[in-house]
Amino acid sequence: MPYTLKNYDHLLGTPGFSDALLKNHFTLYQGYVTNTNKLADALTGMVKDGKIGTPEYAELKRRFGWEFNGMRLHELYFGNMRPVRSQPRRDVGAAAVPPAGRTSNGVNQKIIEVYGSYDVWEKDFKAVGAMRGIGWAVLYYDPESKEFFNVWVNEHDMGHLAGAVPLLVLDVFEHAYVLDYGLKRVDYIEAFFKAIDWDVVEKRFKG
Repeated sequence: MPYTLKNYDHLLGTPGFSDALLKNHFTLYQGYVTNTNKLADALTGMVKDGKIGTPEYAELKRRFGWEFNGMRLHELYFGNMRPVRSQPRRDVGAAAVPPAGRTSNGVNQKIIEVYGSYDVWEKDFKAVGAMRGIGWAVLYYDPESKEFFNVWVNEHDMGHLAGAVPLLVLDVFEHAYVLDYGLKRVDYIEAFFKAIDWDVVEKRFKG
């Protein structure tokens, strides 16, 4: 069954993200969906034709993971954004909480449990996103250890935590921000945090 391109036009108009930037990004995502389907079809054909064990088969097999992850990470990234500017984060007692001040949500409680405070987690996640290189910053939940980890994923396929659930995904390839922010990646990350849909992050955590 071919993978279907998802529509994220509802994100147009998101503060901090020009429509031109988002449309370019949507087009790039479309390429990953297209290539994932092409590779899946080509690999199926090679199996039927008895061409497994060939160098061509091996290279396409390796490439498939890169294209598939490029598709899926973009879907997670666009999926954890919303077009309406979130309410400013505010402090409750000694602990800072995510936008809208929802102290009862499970993600915030787990963040505080693992990192000591929301502020410490946010600084760490932003630091991961600001690292030199191209790739992704991902908040992972490991169901086995019940731990949260802020992780750098190089390009699309190196650095993933096996068995862990991606809760929050930030694209830090240049195409995600250069058109609007030039080399000011930190400013882009700030804009992204204002656009996070914490309800989606919460649903991913609860499964």
